[in-house]
Formats: sequence, C-alpha cells, structure tokens
Amino acid sequence: MYAVESGLGFGLQKPKLLQPCVGDLKLRISSSVGFNCYPNNRGLFLMRARESIPKHTGPLVMAKPELELITPSKSVVKSSGSVFPYVGVACLGAILFGYHLGVVNGALEYLAKDLGIAENTVMQGWVVSALLAGATVGSFTGGSLADRFGRTRTFILDAIPLTIGAFLCATAQRVETMIIGRLLAGIGIGISSAIVPLYISEISPTEIRGTLGTVNQLFICIGILVALVAGLPLAGNPLWWRTMFKLSVIPSVLLAIGMAVSPESPRWLYQRGRTSDAEISIKTLYGRERVAEVMNELASASKGSSEPESGWFDLFSIRYWKVVSVGASLFLFQQFAGINAVVYYSTSVFRSAGVASDVAASALVGAANVFGTTLASSLMDKKGRKSLLLASFSGMAASMLLLSLTFTWKALTPYAGTLSVFGTVAYVLSFALGAGPVPALLLPEIFASRIRAKAVALSLGMHWISNFIIGLYFLSVVNRLGISRVYLGFAFVCVLSVVYVLRNVVETKGRSLEEIELALNPAA
Repeated sequence: MYAVESGLGFGLQKPKLLQPCVGDLKLRISSSVGFNCYPNNRGLFLMRARESIPKHTGPLVMAKPELELITPSKSVVKSSGSVFPYVGVACLGAILFGYHLGVVNGALEYLAKDLGIAENTVMQGWVVSALLAGATVGSFTGGSLADRFGRTRTFILDAIPLTIGAFLCATAQRVETMIIGRLLAGIGIGISSAIVPLYISEISPTEIRGTLGTVNQLFICIGILVALVAGLPLAGNPLWWRTMFKLSVIPSVLLAIGMAVSPESPRWLYQRGRTSDAEISIKTLYGRERVAEVMNELASASKGSSEPESGWFDLFSIRYWKVVSVGASLFLFQQFAGINAVVYYSTSVFRSAGVASDVAASALVGAANVFGTTLASSLMDKKGRKSLLLASFSGMAASMLLLSLTFTWKALTPYAGTLSVFGTVAYVLSFALGAGPVPALLLPEIFASRIRAKAVALSLGMHWISNFIIGLYFLSVVNRLGISRVYLGFAFVCVLSVVYVLRNVVETKGRSLEEIELALNPAA
C-alpha cells in the first residue's frame, strides 16, 4: 500500500486497486516510483512515492516509502477565446487620450496666430487646460457611469463628446469655440482614463494582467507620438492644425463601433447578479474551458459578502481610505513630477535652448516614451510594480536635475541644446518605465471590487486636477521663476515620490484581483 499526501489529506491505495485520492486527481503507475498523484487544474501540494512495494507473500506490512514534495506545474489548457481583440478596441480610448494631450504641443503656436491669441499666454493656457478641466469632470463621472451602465456601454457613450469636441476644435473660428471643443474632448478622455484601465484589468487573465495593463499606457504614448508626428507638416502649412484635430474623429467612431460588439466585464455582470451573462462573457474572452474556473474565482471574492454597492463617502471611511489615498497620491506625484509640462511645452523649451528642429526633437521625445513603455510591458510581470516605480522616479529625479543645471551653469551653455534634448529623452524614458504605466495598472488591482470604479475615478480626478493646474500656470511660472528653478522643483517631487513608494506601495505581481482584494481588505 502507498501513502499519498495532497493538500487535502492522505489517501491509502492498494497496488492493484487504484482510485482517485481527491477530486479529479489522476494516478499513474510507474515501476520505479510506484504511483504519482497529479492535479487536474487544482493548486495542490502532492507527494510522490519514491519506492515501489516489493512483492510480498507473507502477512501484509504497511510500506513506508520516502515521500518527496512536488510542486505541480499548472496545466496549460489551450483557450478557444482571446482577450486581445477587445483590449485593442479599449485602447482606442487610450490613443485618443494621448492624441488630445499631445496635439497642442506643435499646433499651439499656429492655432494661436490663426485665432488671434498669439500674444495672450493666458488664453493659450486655457486652450491647453480646457481639455484638462473637462477631463477632471469626465474622470469623476466615468466611474459612476461604468458602475451603472456597464463598461462597454460607457465606452459607447464616451465616443459622443470625443467626436463632437474634435469637430468643434477643427472648425473653430473663435477661441471660445476652440475652448468649448477642448472641454468636450476633455470630458471624453477623462471618461476614457477611468474605464480603459478598469476594463482591461477586469478582462485580463491573472498571468498576463501586468503586461496587458501596460498596453493602456503604451497606446497613450503612441497617441502622443502620433500627435507630435502629425505636427511635422505645420512648418509648410500653418493651417494644418485643423486637419490634426479632424484626424481624431476616426478613432472616436471606431471605439463606439468596436465596443458595440465587445463582451462586458464578467466581474461587473457577476456583481449585478447576471451570472448567465457573465458565463457567456467568460466563454468569449477565455474559452469554454475556463468558465467554471473563473466563475469560482468570482464566487470566492464575493463569498460571505452581501454588501451594497459603495457610495462616494465610503471611499473616505477608515476601512478604505488608506488604500484610496495611495492611488490618489501616486497620480499627484506623477503629475507634479512634471511629465505633462514636458508633453505640452517641450517644443517651446527646445526652441529656447536653441534646438534647430524643435518639433522633430519633440517627436523624438514621443518615440522615447513609446520605447520605454514597450520595455516596461515586458518587465511588469517579471520585476514587479513597486521596483519599477522606484527605478522610474529615481531616473526622473536625475534627469530633471540635469535639465536644471543645463539652464543654470554658464559652462554648459554651449551644450544647452544637446543636453536639453538628452535630459528630456532620459526623463521621458524613465517615466515610461514605471511612473507612467504603473499607477493606472496598480489602481484597479489594489481597490476592492465594491469601490473599484469610484476609487479609480477619484484617483484619476486628482490626476486631472493637478494636470489642469500645471497646464494652466506652467508658462506663467516659467516666465516668473525661470525654467531652471521649475525643473529643480520637479526633481524634488521625484525624490519625495521615491520615499512615498518605499513606505506605502504594496507589490501585486502574480496575484489575482480577488487575492489582492482579500489580502488588503479581509473584511470585504
């Protein structure tokens, strides 16, 4: 007889009468090792008999074979479903996010002349910041809309302000029309900023959730890069800025069409009690083979909890405030570290540093952003979220210090153009490795399911408020204090970010959303 140990107990088997010892465990006979007990998609700790029982003709004596702990490898089940097409559709929202952020970088000078505000830096600041004001409103409403109507329907609704806003910007004859168009487009990208990472995290398998989570940031960077490259014809055609805004109508329409045929988030459906619809969604995303497994995970996360959907004030309760404050703080640090000052005004800074092709240099910065984010996607599930954040903010601090010194030390003046481009590229590359993609990925992971949508919306609201302040006042502050002091301030914020991450951020690599929720909120 053999003693076989699993994570659920012992099973004693006769050599010629083999039965499964637990659940769906399968047994295999081996002349050299007796029999093995393997799991069928169960995470069990199993023991393998190392000695076979010799032939015995006398009284039966219990054999005591040496037992060896086996860590079972997860069986790979070929899935008949795929999340990738639907992640791609959601990322159209991320492309629009990046495109509307970056489109004014090269176009601002030309549209300012066309609309008669070339000498009015305050109105130029409002053209930039109207988008951010709208995004603040959109980010706060995005979570509530996603909770009420579902993730895919909210995407479809989101396409309305994105399309109308782009059209108004492209056809504006007065600065007031431009500001209204930017405000509507901002509402659209604010909603997108809340629901794109939420939707992707909820439909992504645990084993690749980190990689797919960075795809959101990657496509934001691609959107920024496309906007910067789209500005290259401006030097030869000053009215090209109108075409730049028209181009953003296309992905807005495609987003609505794509989401009309995309599956809803299984987690949202399950929370709504629509279990049959959740099963259909899981089948589409992962294949029939994983329906039972995913439904069990969803059931485990909600087991013993009959709490109603959270309200806004629940986010500030003792139970949730600590984790909610981490999400909000990460986005505040991200913005006050200076990234969008670089995105909006790098062309102006390069021009002041004497760079010959300022728009081309800004396009190089955008390319560095895409490259860094692509690299981060391959490291996210290997190195972890926290380590990437620490490395990222450290690199950003060093780069901003270099930029500050470039505009301060007279000895560096002959090299100001080269160093400003190098420092900016290094800063953006460092940002793209962690500070850019990690917060949007980390937030849906650390928030409990009942507060997830609203907590993400609140955190992104902090993002857009700080973004709005920087976009509105950056040029004025630079004119008053000088670019060197502003960059030095950004470097100081990056150092504070490193300290904060060390003390407050937890690692979520390799854990399912349900496991993270139970770990951070045992009572949830």
